[in-house]
Amino acid sequence: MVKKILIMLLLGSSVQAQNIYERNCIPCHRNMPTSLQQMFMSYLAAYSGEDNVKTILKYYLNHPTKSLSLMSDLFIDTYGIKNTTKLNNDELDEAINIYWEKFKVFDKLK
Repeated sequence: MVKKILIMLLLGSSVQAQNIYERNCIPCHRNMPTSLQQMFMSYLAAYSGEDNVKTILKYYLNHPTKSLSLMSDLFIDTYGIKNTTKLNNDELDEAINIYWEKFKVFDKLK
């Protein structure tokens, strides 16, 4: 009985805790020296608004190239350019929306 409860708790918490962003973005970025939040701030500084940031992120994730990356040459030489996303357009939109909501600063400034 205790084993069944533990298994149900573990399965339930892992399903609820992970969304498409957490499953597909965080694992690859976890061990990099630049956090996803720092990358977000770089994109926000370069492209300013929500629509621009989301559009360039989606394009970059579908067509990653050195010329589109905001990362330094040293970073790219060390870690390379990411592989093309395996997410479909709807999944990619959802992951980018979650990313935007997690790190946007506009509603957090007072």
